[in-house]
Amino acid sequence: MANLEEIVSRKTENDSQWKARQQADRENLMALQDAAVMEITSSPEAYSHYLDLQGDNPAYSAGNIALAMVQDGDVTVFGTKEKWKMLGRFVPVSENGNGIHIFARSTFGKGYTLADAYDVRQTQGRPMKEVKLENDTREMESAMATLLNYAACQVVIDKELHTPAVYDPQRMEVAINPDYPDGEMFAAVATAVAHSRLHGKGYNTQYEYAECDLDAQSVSYLLCRRFGVKRELPDLAEMPALYEGWDTQERRQALDQIQKMSKQIGASVEKSITPQRSRVPMQHSGR
Repeated sequence: MANLEEIVSRKTENDSQWKARQQADRENLMALQDAAVMEITSSPEAYSHYLDLQGDNPAYSAGNIALAMVQDGDVTVFGTKEKWKMLGRFVPVSENGNGIHIFARSTFGKGYTLADAYDVRQTQGRPMKEVKLENDTREMESAMATLLNYAACQVVIDKELHTPAVYDPQRMEVAINPDYPDGEMFAAVATAVAHSRLHGKGYNTQYEYAECDLDAQSVSYLLCRRFGVKRELPDLAEMPALYEGWDTQERRQALDQIQKMSKQIGASVEKSITPQRSRVPMQHSGR
């Protein structure tokens, strides 16, 4: 007869040890994440690296981007095995266990769990799809219209402007000079739209244009990076001073705000320029 008491006791002990290891791994990863977030918001070089990586991985949180940076200096585009499978790629057996560790949403829908993720160089399969906006195209026009729909204020035309677009916090409006090339316009409008959303129709009483400009410029850079629109990095000279005195949680929340805004706008832009498949009725053969 099986000794069920011993089997149950052994299982309970193994479960406890597994939970303890998981908790220790989680705490170590969170400490690593905190250190990486502090580095990103203290070093202009690290911040610029963060922007590039976040722009290439728009779906991942700022915390996971920070983890990827600190664990793999050569990481570009990364994802879990499940993500790569959806993209028609796979992780070969030789790379199993050689990835980085990130936090992924639990399959049970509550909280986050530890997950392995792999850089694109560690995968094989279908070529990666690139989405790129070009000047004077229907896609650029659709993207611009979608972008402007996110302005949390009135949008006006001003051909006297010496810049493609700007947000005026006093008038709470985005002014546009349409005589600039599409690429420059997209980058400038993205910045202005981000400012308008950060200001929140004036309800954000903490809003100051100068202090929020890095965040708005960062949102613009992430969107341009995602859609292959050329623009320079934001001016990062004052970046360390902007975050001086902030704790780790506050810094992470600021990065998360940038990521979430660019992710939301970017998803809508991508949807607007992606051809929609029409449903074709199934043909039923007659009897």
